[in-house]
Amino acid sequence: MSKISKKIALRIKRHKRIKTRMRGDAQRPRLVIRRSLKHFHGEVIDDTAARCLFSLSTTSKEIKQKVHSGGNIKAAAALGEIFSTKLKAKGFSRIVFDRAGYLYHGRVKAFADALRKGGLEF
Repeated sequence: MSKISKKIALRIKRHKRIKTRMRGDAQRPRLVIRRSLKHFHGEVIDDTAARCLFSLSTTSKEIKQKVHSGGNIKAAAALGEIFSTKLKAKGFSRIVFDRAGYLYHGRVKAFADALRKGGLEF
């Protein structure tokens, strides 16, 4: 097993372990993130109804206008700011933050800090 595939396997293992203890509902949905080399994605999920309530990524037009590249800390912070304003407009102020097994640093931390700065609680 190569070093990269081992890191991916460990991340998936962490995500499964975290997900067993973490659930979102209609009042406090789960925000799960996905990270790639070029982009950053966020999705709000209601686990009781098993449906996506809202999603946004750095591939959207409004984010692309703000940042040049979608895979860096600046783009994750910009996504967090827009994400928090749109979630507040939809009536959500409390969420469950699911980092999907990613370590809490870099883009994940910048995204979470921007969400908190925007007024979301988790």
